[in-house]
Amino acid sequence: MIKKIEHTAIIVKNLEESIHYYSTIFGMSLRTKGDNKQRSMAFLYFETDPAHEIELIQDLQPDAEYAAAGIVNHLAFTVENMEEAVRFYEGKGIEFHTDKPNVAIDGAKTSFFTGPNGELLQLVEPVR
Repeated sequence: MIKKIEHTAIIVKNLEESIHYYSTIFGMSLRTKGDNKQRSMAFLYFETDPAHEIELIQDLQPDAEYAAAGIVNHLAFTVENMEEAVRFYEGKGIEFHTDKPNVAIDGAKTSFFTGPNGELLQLVEPVR
């Protein structure tokens, strides 16, 4: 039986650049990184939520079938105050897709932006 989300994998163009981005922009910690014959991988997590990680994957063979098999639509991060978070991340150079947060079907505030590999990222302020 499934108990939790283990990790979300994202195909990246440059593993080191992506590790740097997720570490410096979001404060994630690197748990481990390594290579096999086909790809380089790294696992990052938040100290406050080590149970869910993101896996960054850089194919060592650019035409690898694995990278084309599927994509993650987006990776979402919870924030306590959307307006504060948007100002903070704009200060780090992030450009959001809209001037104002959107409102999700459950009433949560959401804001999308793009990561260094073209991945779609989202901030979410849940309804309290």
